Amino acid sequence: MVRLGFIIGFIALIGVLLSGLAAYRVHEQELAIDGIALSRAIDVHASLVQDRLTERELLARVASGLFRAPSVVKADMLQPLRSAIYAFKTDFVTAFWIARLQPADLPAAQAELKSAGFTNPTIRDFEDRPLDIKAIDKPLDVLMDLEPRSADRLGYPGRAYDRHSVIGPMLVQAAASGKPVASNPIPLLRKDGPIGLVLASPVLKEGTSEPAGFITFSYELSPLMLTNDDRALFSVVLKDPDDASDEYVASDQGAISLRAVKVGDPPPSVVRTVTFGGRDWSLGYYAKNNAAHRAQQTAIIVAAIGIALTGIVCGLFGYVAYNNLRLSREIQVRIGFERRLTAVIDELNHRVKNILAVIQSIVTRTLRHGADMDVARDLLIGRIHAMSNVVTLLSESQWQGVKLRGLFESRAIPHADRIAVNGPDIAVSARAAQSLSLLFFELASHSDEGLSLVGKHPHITAKWEVTGEGPDQTFYFRWEEFNTSAATRREDSDFGLILLDRVAPEALGGTAERYFTDVSYVYELTAPMATVVDMTERDRTEQITAPVRPAR
Repeated sequence: MVRLGFIIGFIALIGVLLSGLAAYRVHEQELAIDGIALSRAIDVHASLVQDRLTERELLARVASGLFRAPSVVKADMLQPLRSAIYAFKTDFVTAFWIARLQPADLPAAQAELKSAGFTNPTIRDFEDRPLDIKAIDKPLDVLMDLEPRSADRLGYPGRAYDRHSVIGPMLVQAAASGKPVASNPIPLLRKDGPIGLVLASPVLKEGTSEPAGFITFSYELSPLMLTNDDRALFSVVLKDPDDASDEYVASDQGAISLRAVKVGDPPPSVVRTVTFGGRDWSLGYYAKNNAAHRAQQTAIIVAAIGIALTGIVCGLFGYVAYNNLRLSREIQVRIGFERRLTAVIDELNHRVKNILAVIQSIVTRTLRHGADMDVARDLLIGRIHAMSNVVTLLSESQWQGVKLRGLFESRAIPHADRIAVNGPDIAVSARAAQSLSLLFFELASHSDEGLSLVGKHPHITAKWEVTGEGPDQTFYFRWEEFNTSAATRREDSDFGLILLDRVAPEALGGTAERYFTDVSYVYELTAPMATVVDMTERDRTEQITAPVRPAR
């Protein structure tokens, strides 16, 4: 009996020790897993918020860069920018043109606002109180145009924002820095409107550092920074830039409110800083679940099960082994997911950098010194639109390539109705699609100027074919404009010549030739089919987007 009791006691002691060890390991692993998941989710959210803010700031920079300061007071300055503005992100609430007017320009401004059809052309302060323009002796920042125009917003132009407690200092700072500046959170459009931010980008007078006015974009704060869903591991708040003890929070319906942080309240689990409009913004993340409490509960359950199963040693060891294997697989899956996500982000950054480099080259060569700004602006918008269209097509196909016929859609190619397209509908790689999209736009944009000797617009044919077999397959493309000649066709731009003769052929590893016949203008491109299709690029994309599976 003593020996049996000793054995039973020894087995019970081993069971208790093993149960305690298992509970401790489960507690630590649950804490580690929850910590990794929460940290990674917060990093991804902060990165997405920063990318979103960078895109909105880029829109302000592009809009102010394309804007041409008027020599006279005008009230429809945003009209020429409509297509450029809406080619980018269009989630802004309003876009304003705020002109810096001299006292002598105020009567003309009132007359211009009236002729533009705005309901209240009177120059007034931001609270809608009329100003005595004869008594004003310094420049005023007056709202002269807005997008989108609607019946309830036509009464806003004519307001002066110099003395506005938030927008006034923001305009002063933007004028001093010459860069986009963001405001503090304020109600948009009206006192009870949604809480948001205003981003102001100065437009400088040509040849001076003095601003002619400001292009502003307003955004609701909830979709801009505070978006999260019910399944998120955290809730996010924005620290009040004026008072660190206050926080902006979003309800489930997206309504923003200001919450005071009381003494003794738990601090955020993590604080991340994002930049927008020349300022740093602090995002606080609160974990929705108490990881330590949940880990303790899990550890208690494991210990109870271990003690209850002390007599069944094999079952105890089987349970512990199974529990460890399950936790190990979860960690492996999450680590694999993190590595895959890092690879996807790196690939995305690489592609975005390539696209931005192409856009930078387009802008630089289109707006070269001495270029006609009206023509250059149309070409720039068209080229960027062509790039935007091909990126949209690539995104829809998860960067698996684009059908060649899709590049001839009317929304991307000028005068597509006059182009007769003929050829197999092959899927070209992402790199080839970007080069061919710009190539097709450049050819089409220069085919609409001259008339033939018989007074007809050029008739265009675009055809391609694939010859050869196996690795020797060759892609041949021919563009031919009939009823045109060297005397009637507009000369290609410097950018177009470089694209036609060097960039596009080199990108596809082929050769190009352009020439005039007796009745037409011809452009021919020949390239290896392996470069046009580029299966290595498609295979790499498939590997990156493949789902993560646990190791067996």
